[in-house]
Amino acid sequence: MKWNTPEQLEELLCEVVSWDSRTGTAGEMEFSSKIKDKLLELKYFEENRWQIQFHDAGKGRNAVTGFYNSGVTAKTIVLISHFDTVHIEEFGNLEALAFQPKALTEELKTKIDDLPKDVQPDVESDAYLFGRGTMDMKMGLVLHLHLLELATTEKWPINLILLTVPDEEVNSSGMRAAVSGLIDIREEYGLEYELFLNSEPSFSQRPQDENYYIYSGTIGKIMPSALFYGRETHAGEPLNGITGHYMATYLTKAMEFNADFVEEVYHEKTPLPICLKISDLKVNYSTQTSHHSAALYNVFLMKQNATDIMNTFNKTAVAAMAECEIDYNAICKREGVNPIGKIKVMEYCDLLAYAEEKLGIAKVVEIKNVVMADETLDERDMSIQISDQLMLNCQELAPATILFYAPPYYPAINSSDNELVTEKIELTQRILKEKFDVNAKQVHYFNGISDLSYVNYDENDTGWKAYKNNTPLWGDVYSIPFEEMQQLQAPVLNIGPFGKDAHKLTERLHKKSAFVHTPFALKAVVESMFVEHVEDREELETKSI
Repeated sequence: MKWNTPEQLEELLCEVVSWDSRTGTAGEMEFSSKIKDKLLELKYFEENRWQIQFHDAGKGRNAVTGFYNSGVTAKTIVLISHFDTVHIEEFGNLEALAFQPKALTEELKTKIDDLPKDVQPDVESDAYLFGRGTMDMKMGLVLHLHLLELATTEKWPINLILLTVPDEEVNSSGMRAAVSGLIDIREEYGLEYELFLNSEPSFSQRPQDENYYIYSGTIGKIMPSALFYGRETHAGEPLNGITGHYMATYLTKAMEFNADFVEEVYHEKTPLPICLKISDLKVNYSTQTSHHSAALYNVFLMKQNATDIMNTFNKTAVAAMAECEIDYNAICKREGVNPIGKIKVMEYCDLLAYAEEKLGIAKVVEIKNVVMADETLDERDMSIQISDQLMLNCQELAPATILFYAPPYYPAINSSDNELVTEKIELTQRILKEKFDVNAKQVHYFNGISDLSYVNYDENDTGWKAYKNNTPLWGDVYSIPFEEMQQLQAPVLNIGPFGKDAHKLTERLHKKSAFVHTPFALKAVVESMFVEHVEDREELETKSI
């Protein structure tokens, strides 16, 4: 066995971490080929090379599937991980060691006084391995490679699909691209997906949280956004117009910490909404006022869908703009000038329909294509610019606040009430306690955002249509395969290693949890899924003798 002992797992992790795969870099593009080569080290894949497939995720990146076909059952577990990592600017003069876990861990011992107080004991203890990607989440990928080796070597009578994807950290392009691949594999081989098993790490619920968690769902995230399009004027005559900034302050105040968006399910609550970015769309300095600006708001979800959020967002925006208008009119009255008129609140779909009617569909497509061809813009900037350019051509609508969605969108998924998931969580808790004296606590919604958002989507939900209709990039640069996701019906579960400080200089992985506890638990969970196939397995082994 190559990836079975704690020592072998640690060596494999260090190798995989050394493959720099920061999101958006050449390393992320190259990683797929490296993981394919790693799979080919297993005899099963050397003899069945066609069971390794690439799935185009755009921009030269590929998701990878490695399919172990037992040949005795249709029952299949999909093992999901991502291989991209966030960037490393915060490492400073330690950047050269960011992807060298052992060397970095040793170097931090020489700089221990410079580290936060809560980190210093972990450095001294030798219980942790530091480095970008150790925790989030290359250890999860390593654990899945470990399971795949066991399955192919011991001829487990259950099918496993290892799926590892790029771009989880930004737009989840990898997982969104892999959805159709999973459907194709299922249809080609007549498979039945029994479980989607992720191994994202155990994330703390609060600072200095030492508890170990397993998850029966993943929290959702959506980004309702707004373009504030006022009326320009000279700074010397400010009340001849209204600035986008002035309008933006009212909605931002109404959005931040707004309890109307908060959900509580299974005694767990979503974090409060907050503004992630406000942009001034005025390009150059002048004494002309800035009449257009934009804001991106972060909202977490559990049970709500895109329609629910847009309805609340619209209601909030209408109230905020009414307050803005009242205050502005009072100032105009005080100064003895006429106000500019009512501030409209429109959803993007209404602006699009108006623009298509006024300009024609061909002109609207041209406007969008010019924006999307600008390689200096990311998906969020493109969404803002498309809305802004449509308003530039429809200025008679101003002053107006245009509501839209900017990528990404992670739907909330939960399997807490699923009998299989309940059984596997109880099994995991029992064996970790009995074998290692580890208390594993269940959390119903993984709070770190995960690719499980793109499977097991509610078959009856149509709320995603509000997202499609109000996303400027939909169908061109960004889309989500909702209808295909609805075809991937199987419960979700997340069991991963314990770690701390994801996305920070001090990102670290608990070695015993990673190399001893979690492999043992995952093996037990998977083996428990094919107990009923023991007779099939014995028959298979008899035939092979």
